[in-house]
Amino acid sequence: MFKPQWLVAIIFMLAPQTGFSEVYEIDPDHTHIGFSIKHMVISNVKGKFNTFSGTVEVDAKDKIKKGMVVIDAASIDTNHLKRDKHLRSPDFLDVEKFPKITFKYKATKSQSGNRYVIIGDLTLHGVTKEVELEMELLGKVKDPWGNHRAGVTGTTEIDRKDFGIVWNKLLETGGFVVGEKVKIGLEVEGILKK
Repeated sequence: MFKPQWLVAIIFMLAPQTGFSEVYEIDPDHTHIGFSIKHMVISNVKGKFNTFSGTVEVDAKDKIKKGMVVIDAASIDTNHLKRDKHLRSPDFLDVEKFPKITFKYKATKSQSGNRYVIIGDLTLHGVTKEVELEMELLGKVKDPWGNHRAGVTGTTEIDRKDFGIVWNKLLETGGFVVGEKVKIGLEVEGILKK
């Protein structure tokens, strides 16, 4: 004799599972979080952060559900010890007062294939501002050790003054020692949590 609960069970098994998600953790050994800013009007100084962590959760269609990145502000590295010390000081990042830089995912503004524009809250120097990040999913692969990996690249630009980082000096020839716009570039490799 057919029982209605069997039908419910069959429908449940055949229906798409909307709760599916994958969580990737940033692999710091294969990730670069860098930046570039104008110096003396005539050139760009580039740097990176060496210590960070983060996760991103995606659904079956690679749509982001959640994401968070935490950066150790004191790990800033421009390959110049004196400059890095100044960047850690109250003139810039003030790392003793604000030891972490965070980015928290809020929404996907648009998606076209493997390209995304995502919106998130960036907290820097104790100030939180909404920023847009242009991202591209470069692909997924299983490595020789059985780990599932995904790679993304991303860019955005911020104005450091928006975050209360205003130190500067005027040049005799016009312009300032340090630019206001900071270009941020990401090359991220994530490992699927088991």
